Amino acid sequence: MVYDGRFAGDFFTNLSPSEVLAAVIERAADQHVSDLFFLAEESGIRVAFRRMGQIETVAALPLDLGRTVVTLLKAEAGIDLGDRRRPHEGRLIQTIGDRTIDLRINIIPTLHGEDLAARLLDRKFGLRTLDQIGLTRIELNKMQAMLNNSSGLILVTGPTGTGKTTTLYGCLQYLNDGTRKINTLEDPVEYSVTGLRQSQTNAKLGLDFPELLRNVLRQAPDVIMVGEIRDEETASTAVRAANSGTVVLSTLHSPIAASAVMSMAALGVNRFFLSNCLLGVVAQRLVRTLCTKCRVAYDISESPETFADIQPFLEPGFGTYIFGPGSCEACWQQGYSGRTAILELMVFNRQLRQLVAKGCSSEELQALAMQQGMLEFRRSAMVKVAMGVTSTEEILRELPTDQLGLDL
Repeated sequence: MVYDGRFAGDFFTNLSPSEVLAAVIERAADQHVSDLFFLAEESGIRVAFRRMGQIETVAALPLDLGRTVVTLLKAEAGIDLGDRRRPHEGRLIQTIGDRTIDLRINIIPTLHGEDLAARLLDRKFGLRTLDQIGLTRIELNKMQAMLNNSSGLILVTGPTGTGKTTTLYGCLQYLNDGTRKINTLEDPVEYSVTGLRQSQTNAKLGLDFPELLRNVLRQAPDVIMVGEIRDEETASTAVRAANSGTVVLSTLHSPIAASAVMSMAALGVNRFFLSNCLLGVVAQRLVRTLCTKCRVAYDISESPETFADIQPFLEPGFGTYIFGPGSCEACWQQGYSGRTAILELMVFNRQLRQLVAKGCSSEELQALAMQQGMLEFRRSAMVKVAMGVTSTEEILRELPTDQLGLDL
């Protein structure tokens, strides 16, 4: 089945609902879409993709056809077809060629009908190793050294949808060498990985993170990954486990690396116990990466001050050009071909731990970490720009202006 970047207006005319559904999922998989939407509107069903963080409408289905496609998808995901008044969740495994696509379905009733959102997980492309998430060579060495500890707490922070789970799985793949017992507590389990003991929360049974965490500690794990620290009990139990000979990895919502300490304190964690076990914090955002086949280079050799403060962090040969998006078939004429993380990696040493125990502010912690070599968001972003990984336009679009040192 061959068709161009957008579905033509009459593309679905001669297709059955099952063929329409297969075509949409296939196109979403081909474009490495993270989310697929069927949105109920007064005159029809709008089909949209979220690709590299941006939503694009790709088709408008007639009302009858669209509702039939949504019903078919609900049936294949095991969702009750008779109840259209309440939200529902389901799961569907779709095989496309040699790829297995895992669709996590969520349905919610709206004014004009049911909206369906499907999170797509491509098992062939979803997992990334530590050297693929966006760390510089120096940061990668620091991250690996941090993970090699026999106990302690590592937090990955950032807003929803910034790749925190991908980073955690990268850490787990590094640790998963057969010499450690690794347990994960997830909501839901994102990827099935050989060698990991993976458990999933179940709200209907009252099986939440605190309950799972309390019990998995009796399984004598070397490493525990907790999907998210979102309550006081999970936070305190995670810190207690990290102080008792276990490596604990988890995610947390905080804007920068330094503020993770304040977020944990707000959840009632004792700062002294936290300072004893905290190994490091990774704060991150996602930006689109320039297509290497069509990116455009602009010579800035006459402005050497542009990358002066990040020159020590650049690989040889970079820093005299800045890059922007082009347009070609390989990137669907968008100029971007993937996403990478802009990171702050705060590795805790004795001085930083002393500040945490004393009740320091996030500003004090951030300042000391930068003195000791941490790249904050601004410089981390500029390294990616200088290396031709992304563009200045993308940095300004995705990173908060206060983290870029801008006063707008």
